[in-house]
Amino acid sequence: MEEKETQSFLQKGMDNLKQSVSLKLFVITVLALLLLIPTSMVESLIEEREANRDFAIQEVSEKWGSEQVLSGPFLSIPYKKLHQSKEGVTTYSVHYAHFLPESLVVNSKVDPITRKRGIYEVVLYNGALDVAGHFKKPDFKIWNIDPELILWEDATLSIGISDLTGIQERIRIKWNERVLPISPGLVNHQVTSSGVSTRVPIADAGVYNFGFKLSLNGSTRLGITPIGKETKIAMKSPWPNPSFNGRFLPDNHDINESGFSANWTVLDLNRNYPQQWLASNQKIDESVFGVDFILPVDEYQKNMRSAKYAALIIALTFLIFFLVEVLNQKRFHPIQYALVGLVITIFYALLLSITEHLGFQLAYLIAASMTVSLILTYISSIFKSTRLSIITGIALSGIYFFIYVILQLQDFSLLVGSLGLFIALGTLMFLSRKVNWYNINPQTEAA
Repeated sequence: MEEKETQSFLQKGMDNLKQSVSLKLFVITVLALLLLIPTSMVESLIEEREANRDFAIQEVSEKWGSEQVLSGPFLSIPYKKLHQSKEGVTTYSVHYAHFLPESLVVNSKVDPITRKRGIYEVVLYNGALDVAGHFKKPDFKIWNIDPELILWEDATLSIGISDLTGIQERIRIKWNERVLPISPGLVNHQVTSSGVSTRVPIADAGVYNFGFKLSLNGSTRLGITPIGKETKIAMKSPWPNPSFNGRFLPDNHDINESGFSANWTVLDLNRNYPQQWLASNQKIDESVFGVDFILPVDEYQKNMRSAKYAALIIALTFLIFFLVEVLNQKRFHPIQYALVGLVITIFYALLLSITEHLGFQLAYLIAASMTVSLILTYISSIFKSTRLSIITGIALSGIYFFIYVILQLQDFSLLVGSLGLFIALGTLMFLSRKVNWYNINPQTEAA
């Protein structure tokens, strides 16, 4: 008798646990948290695929030409510095004085090229740069250097180019009335680390005009260092999606479907290094500005942003199913919650894989349709109610549409997301306003 009473007591306890709303909410919450583990694995997969894309870009760029920065031309003139030993022996060491041009004018035409590396698209370009300007005669008087110690015959004109792989034609520079060939390498690396140079004659002329043309292959970015006392840059390209970057934005620009044009004017007062200095590195690269030739949409960034909302989608989906249980006396087992949650996490893997071939927008439509259809088919067999299945399908579709809208509105995503969640929470509060949470006793059996 006592054994039967014990079994009856245990059975009654088990029934109470099965119908406990608090326990069900606790189990659902634990499941939602556990589902964040595979979601984080999807985020890692997105990062891995993005790294593969970056590696493909780097591999192609190394052969074509990487990001290019033009820093020059500038004059480097050596001078002797005398040293007197204790024994009275005089020796000397050679140092360099560097001089920047009074004016620098660069007119550039940049033709973008897109190449495929596997499934990845890489943006390359060929830049045709026409460079001109002038120097005034270098003046050593401000440093009180003896004119006899200046090695005028070793004066060097240097042009800083970040990746010499991209040079497509021989460079010949016009120096006043003379045309001089350019040799690879720099006499020192006190101004920039990579480039070409040539010896130039420094005579009694007050002004030294220069000009040269440069055909340069590169990828992703083209930058220019404003080393002139007055630097004027004009750039044109048929690329319709430029991203202006660096220390200075264009004074004016025009962007349309056929390309862009932009103009910059930078004075020496706008940057933090002088027109001439001795030896030390002045970090002129900190003033670089230019254009990034970017693809219109970073698909991996959108995938990552989408994955950040996984917890929200899981929470809202579980909440919908829980309210269906409460309001319609249906039963949804925790294992069924888990299966639906796994389908939601697989959505992100589908989205990523389809995006790499069809683009984000179409991929989102396909992945969301597949996910909602699978969940709807599954719950239809559980609810056995056309009305509930349609309502649930509309609610799920609304969730994915809501997330899609947030992803498109970068500047207003926080505002729209906050308002959307406020409205969703208000709707759930309204629907559940008459529920007696202390007396919920579903009559139907578990599916």
